[in-house]
Parts: sequence; C-alpha cells; structure tokens
Amino acid sequence: MSLTIASHEFKARCYALVPCAGVGERAGVGGPKQYHPVAGQAVVAHTLAALGAVARIEATLVVLSPEDALFEQHVPGFEGPKGWVARVGGASRAESVANGLNELLVRGAQPHDWVLVHDAARCLIQPDWVNRLIDACEDDEVGGLLALPLADTLKSAAPGDQGEARVQGTVDRAGKWAAQTPQMFRLGLLRPALMLALSDPATAAAITDEASAVEILGHQPRLIPGAYDNFKVTWPGDFALAERLLSTRP
Repeated sequence: MSLTIASHEFKARCYALVPCAGVGERAGVGGPKQYHPVAGQAVVAHTLAALGAVARIEATLVVLSPEDALFEQHVPGFEGPKGWVARVGGASRAESVANGLNELLVRGAQPHDWVLVHDAARCLIQPDWVNRLIDACEDDEVGGLLALPLADTLKSAAPGDQGEARVQGTVDRAGKWAAQTPQMFRLGLLRPALMLALSDPATAAAITDEASAVEILGHQPRLIPGAYDNFKVTWPGDFALAERLLSTRP
C-alpha cells in the first residue's frame, strides 16, 4: 500500500499520539509506571511537557484505558486546544494506537497529516530531538523513527538445566538498531497498516511498534539517530537514572 501526497495541494499538520493505557508491571512500582513520580512530576507529565514545547505539533492526544481515573490527578490542566484525552485504550499498544488514530480522525485530522507516536514512559524526550525527526521525515515518502545503532554485544538466550538463562549464541549486531520513539508516519498509512496487522492474531503479536506495522506493507521507514537519554522507563532502576538525568537539566 502506498500513499501519494502532492505537497502543493496539502499542508500536512503534525499530531502527537501518546498511548498511555498500560499497567507497567515490569517497573515494580505498585501501579501504572506512567504515574510514578520522577523529579517532582509523574513520568507522563514530563513526556507531555516536552511534546507540548514542540511548536509544530498541532495537538497531543493521550490514549487512556477506559478505566483510568488517575490521569487528571497526575497531569492537571493538560486538556485544552492542544491537549486532548481519549479513554479508548485497547488490550495492546497496537490497539490503543489504532483507536487513537480513529479519534484523531473524529477530531479533524486528515489522512495526509503526520502522527508522531511516542511512549508515555520515554520521559526524557527533548523538543530538539522531536524537531530533528520532523525535519528528517516531513518530505519522506514513508516516514521514520528515532533509533540508535546497537553498541553492546548482543546475546541470544536459552534456558539451562535449572531454568536459568544461558547464552545460546552471539548475535551479529552489524546493521542493527534499537528503536525509540517518536515514530512518525502519515495517518493514512499507519492506520491501515495497524488494522491489517491486527486482523491476524499471529501478525498482531509481532507488532511491537508502529514501524513494524508499516514494514509489513513492504515499506522501509527511515532511521534517524536518537539519543541515549531517550530510554523507556521499564525496570525499577530506570526511575533513579531518569531522576538523576532530569534533575541535572537546566
């Protein structure tokens, strides 16, 4: 599937979409990790503040679980002309993003508009990095994502006799990148890509980010160098690291 856009006929806008419906069990903080305090604010509050500082983003849509009763408590005053909330989260990230894209259409977004999907738990994102992604992708036929070439040696694992993890082999890291977010694609490309992927349970299980859905259609998203600071808060130790980094920023 391809989406041809004539630049002289359309002025594409940029929207941010933040899936925020997960429970973050691996974080071990006794609740959704996006609401855990870091450097004086909830994780997601830092994320949304950074996206809100990007002038080219028309609005940011936060996709919450229908049962979420915490967001407004942790991010007071977010809703407004450029801050939107929709409690349409699904059972998976892909479902939440797909539902969020439908919500953007209801709110006036068009198929040729860009959508920047960003993890709620990547709270160290900086406006300059988002602008770098937009600059690189706004004239690209497919779109792209922030990512970093793998620097560490990569191992595959297998269970040992006692169920412990054992090295099965060393994986060649040449040409391999660690995907980050935001990931930036046209709404009219990303929505059908996700809908197609979600229509097959086997395929849906393999969709761990937006780029993987676009890849299924035969496209090659562009890789834009990200930053080591742009990690997703996932494990208990990540909160302390994020705290230190946020506390040292101007």
